[in-house]
Amino acid sequence: MRHATPSTLDTIEDFLDRIRAHPELRERKRGAFYRKSAGFLHFHEDPAGLFADVKTGVRGFERFKVDTDEERETMLLAVEAALSSHVR
Repeated sequence: MRHATPSTLDTIEDFLDRIRAHPELRERKRGAFYRKSAGFLHFHEDPAGLFADVKTGVRGFERFKVDTDEERETMLLAVEAALSSHVR
């Protein structure tokens, strides 16, 4: 599984804008978001689809499939929950 390419990220630009709306997050590289100095969210792609790894707890990242609008909404809910729980 590799990091999402720029052309793949182009297809989810509106979704990226929704993530960018969270002031706690900084996009240091397109599609790679940080909270303070720690990685928080990034995207991967492979033949099975597009995935986002989100730091949902102190133990690490959880992988979310984000090909459909419903999957993206599920991932955004996880992002908001992680941000509100002060996960570092």
